[in-house]
Amino acid sequence: MASRALVPLQQQRKGEGMQKNVPAEGRTRRVLQDIGNMVAERAVEVKLQAQPIARAFCTELIANAQAAAEKNKLQKPIKDALGAVAGYGVVVKKGGVATKVAAAQKIVKKPNPEEVIVISSDEEDESKCAGRRKSKEGPSRKNVKTLTAILTARSKAACGITKKPKDLIENIDAADVDNELSVAEYVDEMYKFYKETEDLSQVHDYMIKQTDINAKMRSILVDWLIEVHRKFELTPETLYLTINIVDRFLSIMAVSRRELQLVGISSMLIASKYEEIWAPEVNDFVCISDNAYLREQILVMEKTILEKLEWLMTVPTPYVFLVRYIKASVPSDKQMENMVFFLAELGLLHYPTITTYCPSKIAASAVYAARCTLGNSPFWNETLEHYTGYSECQLKDCAELLVSLHSVAAEGKLKAVHRKFTSSDRVAVALLTPAKSLSSKSSGRNST
Repeated sequence: MASRALVPLQQQRKGEGMQKNVPAEGRTRRVLQDIGNMVAERAVEVKLQAQPIARAFCTELIANAQAAAEKNKLQKPIKDALGAVAGYGVVVKKGGVATKVAAAQKIVKKPNPEEVIVISSDEEDESKCAGRRKSKEGPSRKNVKTLTAILTARSKAACGITKKPKDLIENIDAADVDNELSVAEYVDEMYKFYKETEDLSQVHDYMIKQTDINAKMRSILVDWLIEVHRKFELTPETLYLTINIVDRFLSIMAVSRRELQLVGISSMLIASKYEEIWAPEVNDFVCISDNAYLREQILVMEKTILEKLEWLMTVPTPYVFLVRYIKASVPSDKQMENMVFFLAELGLLHYPTITTYCPSKIAASAVYAARCTLGNSPFWNETLEHYTGYSECQLKDCAELLVSLHSVAAEGKLKAVHRKFTSSDRVAVALLTPAKSLSSKSSGRNST
């Protein structure tokens, strides 16, 4: 009986001894957090296997504190010492019974969880300070348009220099980005250069210098050159360059009536050598002129023309601009293209047109007149204005002149252009009715 009673008692005592080493509830070690924002809370308990030096040092502190308390009869030093020992989490034994100083004398205060210290950057502080300054200074000034800004905007709109929205302007070179021959990267700069230099090659009224020829003779020569150009099946560039060479040479040197056709033949020979892959031979021009001139005469005139023009053959003719402006006239088809070339060649035939308007304006006016003739709405848009550099009002006069030439082309004596564009391969655009919107103001004008 005695042995049975002792076993539970020993187990109970053993259990009591083990419970002393179990950490107290809620006293587990906290995770290390941001030192700058949280107050560090020291651990409450350390195992008995602490270093002997630390235990001896803590025991000595407690003994000194108790001696001082006995002398002064004050309880505060002993509490402070116990609190210091509790900070190290050391277990102290008194009279063989282990007690936890930290559990009884812990004086560390837990921080209020609602109070959180936030470390802000200097930039945030500056922005806050700036906001405070603005609030002190008063409300900011509203963006109000001045009278000068309003007047300036109205002046720009009246002059037609207001910037157009980019979404209204179509990129006509987008499809040619991968085509190296189209040089899409430089095409805008090239045509900007053409427009800046076209005045150098443009001719003005030179008939006052000519004593033996007149504007009508010049138109007859151009009409015949258009027939020769078509018979030889040359490129359009050759025709426009030929007429440019003729006009520039006649503006420099006086020519007799008998040599006028010789100037035209030699000019086409030069243009063919410059533009064509296989240029016609000199004998071909002798035959086409019905042996009116010898081979040597053609070669001598060719040399004379080149010397007078200082070998300058690279010039912006109307054809250079026509190709670009037709591309900008979206949508464009074969009928539109032939209508533009028909009106442009009528302008080449007409002496006042060549001497009054620059090549780029003739080309833009031909596109505008062609759109009016075919009824393409709108007649002029932001894309065409962007790439040509001309507004609709700037092209009215020249376009009306081209339409008037169209209206009398079938009745005139010089019918080379009309016959050329009444053929089926040219979609017979010469037979179309002239644009009524432009022909009413120019009905009184004649072709030559």
